[in-house]
Amino acid sequence: MVSRMDTAAVSMDPVLSKFKNKVLFIKSNLNAQAIASLKGEELKVGADVDKLIKDMEASIAQADAFIAQIQPPKK
Repeated sequence: MVSRMDTAAVSMDPVLSKFKNKVLFIKSNLNAQAIASLKGEELKVGADVDKLIKDMEASIAQADAFIAQIQPPKK
């Protein structure tokens, strides 16, 4: 029985090796697809961040103007 189990184990090695190679191939392709899809998202997020920065700068400028209006003149 042990001999048969050893024989079965030996015959499984090539199958497991092929399976491992297939899994690595699939993982590599999925990673490549994920990275490719993120590149488009990077552009969208970059544009959103640029708009957010411009909006914040405009808000800061308005706040500075308001503060300048309510401050008493310097002597």
